[in-house]
Amino acid sequence: MERLTITPKTRIRELIDTYPELEETLVKVAPAFSKLKNPVLRNTIARVTSISQAAMIGNVKVNDLVNQLRQSLGQEKLSEESNLNNKTMNQTPSWFSEDKITITLDARPMLEAGQHPINDVFEALGKLETGQILKLITGFIPAPLLDKVKDKGHHVYTVENRTAEFYSY
Repeated sequence: MERLTITPKTRIRELIDTYPELEETLVKVAPAFSKLKNPVLRNTIARVTSISQAAMIGNVKVNDLVNQLRQSLGQEKLSEESNLNNKTMNQTPSWFSEDKITITLDARPMLEAGQHPINDVFEALGKLETGQILKLITGFIPAPLLDKVKDKGHHVYTVENRTAEFYSY
C-alpha cells in the first residue's frame, strides 16, 4: 500500500486516518487540535481542513507543522522557501471599523455540536450591504470557512481575544 506523503494540502482527517499516531503530535504542536478527539468534529471539520489551514488554526508556521509531522514518520523535510506565516491575523485592515459590524454570529455552539456554520455565515453575508461587517465568534480560527469566504470575494480579518476566542470579520 502506498503511504501518504504529507504536504500543506493534506487533509487532517486523511492524515490521522493514515497515520493515527500523528494525532498526538498535532495536539502537542497546537493544543487546539485536542478537539479532534470529538468524533463529530473529526468527521466534519477535520475532513475539510488542510494542514495549511490547521497551521493557521494552531498559529504555527505551515512548514514547521509539516516538517514535524514528516519527521515523526521519517519523511524528507520541505524546503524553507515554502514556509508561510499566518496572513489572516496581521495588522488591522483599513476597511475594518467596529461601528460597521451589523451582524454577529456566535458559531461556538454549532461547532461544539459538530455542525458546520457555513450556511449561516453565507446567509448572514447575503444580508450585508456594502461596507457592513459580519463578526463571527469561534474557539479557533475557522480556516476552511474563511478560505471559502475569501473565494467568494470577501475580505477577512481575524483577531484573538484574551479568552481564546477568535473574532473573524
